[in-house]
Amino acid sequence: MSFTASLAAAWARHNSLLCVGLDPDPAKFPAHLKGRDDAIFEFCAAIADATADLVCCFKPQIAYFAARRAEDQLEALIAYIHARHPGVPVILDAKRGDIGSTAEQYAVEAFERYGADAVTVNPYLGRDSVAPYLAWPDRGVILLCRTSNPGGSDLQFLDVGGEKLYERVARLVAEEWNTTGQCALVVGATFPAEIARVRAITGDLPLLVPGIGAQGGDIEATVQAGRSAAGTGLMINSSRAILYAGRGEDFAAAARQAALDTRDAINCCR
Repeated sequence: MSFTASLAAAWARHNSLLCVGLDPDPAKFPAHLKGRDDAIFEFCAAIADATADLVCCFKPQIAYFAARRAEDQLEALIAYIHARHPGVPVILDAKRGDIGSTAEQYAVEAFERYGADAVTVNPYLGRDSVAPYLAWPDRGVILLCRTSNPGGSDLQFLDVGGEKLYERVARLVAEEWNTTGQCALVVGATFPAEIARVRAITGDLPLLVPGIGAQGGDIEATVQAGRSAAGTGLMINSSRAILYAGRGEDFAAAARQAALDTRDAINCCR
């Protein structure tokens, strides 16, 4: 099943637009996991087991694994999620951006080595830098559009022929690059007006929306601005607020409650 088909099925099966970001920081782990060689895997696997029926997808951030030489644990984690929770897609948050044979290798890394169902990609090197990912038609390609950080406006708000650069990216992806229906866009929850603008440009294209929870994005404004005509269309990401809801041995149960509360808060606005 393709990424977009799996995502649509998870939206319906779990009644959820929630994406849980897996950003493991060992300094914040409960005491019983600290010092273990497999702590990152065990922590993330426990979070996945506790929340899988409440989410539409998971999103491990590669930097949190690579910085601690834990890429093997990332590989094991994605394989574990696929085996234990089939039908819940996994997005590798890598924000890759390069050209030619290098981009081809990044695609192999994401889709063969890690087995991710989708990957985040920087579009600012143009279509030829994205093409190697599009060559995997069953996988998702999620392109940065309007990011949640304040500095994103430095470039994304530049005028390009009468529209803003992020609007041009949204239009290019929706109208020219999404030939196999595998594309999605990243649009930050901290800018609901821009979410609405991207939705108007792209129709029902899926949107990955970081920025709620610790970054302060408003859930109601995000949902109202970004939901599709069918009331779906969103992967609303929360990471720290869910991962570190508890610091004791019951951390996974605390994460489940935080995920349940977040999913239900999102659904109240749909």
